[in-house]
Amino acid sequence: MFNRATAWILVVALAAALGLWAGHRWLAGRAPAQPQLQSVKPFDHPRDLPAFSLRQSDGTPLVPGELKGHWTIVFLGFTHCPDVCPTTLAQLAQAQKQWRALPEATRPRVLFVSVDPERDTPDAIGEYAHGFDRDTLAATGDIPALEEFARSLSLVFMKVPAPARAPADQYSVDHSAALAVLDPQARMAGVIQPPLDPRAIARDLLALTQDRR
Repeated sequence: MFNRATAWILVVALAAALGLWAGHRWLAGRAPAQPQLQSVKPFDHPRDLPAFSLRQSDGTPLVPGELKGHWTIVFLGFTHCPDVCPTTLAQLAQAQKQWRALPEATRPRVLFVSVDPERDTPDAIGEYAHGFDRDTLAATGDIPALEEFARSLSLVFMKVPAPARAPADQYSVDHSAALAVLDPQARMAGVIQPPLDPRAIARDLLALTQDRR
């Protein structure tokens, strides 16, 4: 039978529900909006990378600390690549032009990592990368270091022997076409899958850089 006690319980329950709803709305209104991204597929939780040490084109070590403070797009490739690598770096160069006006201390960066150390010397990768954009970082390392680095980014590469009767040094290297996105703490925070849209990549990196959370 519906009585005063039942009515009181219903009133209390309704008030509690309204309080929870109002609290949720208040918190939602105070929470900063997530940037709307088009090309970058962000992870729910950025992933810490294991320690790594590669060699930059200027001869200095590339360690995690060198990548902190900036959003960084990482691309694996090699200078003898006939199509994917030059196309990708040219597209990224278009995006880099869009954030050139940002302060150097926070400007997004592109890191080209050669997975062909047998042919790609530090000088060679620097000349190659800078031919697309002067700000592009370039690095390489020995095969074990490169394999561990690629694995930490969920990327892969594999040497493909030269065709029959071709010189042995005419081999190729298969590698991931996806791009890894590192946050300013040098954690893997997302991925960009082809086909690439330079304008969308530029907008995403600008939005991420301006997002101070």
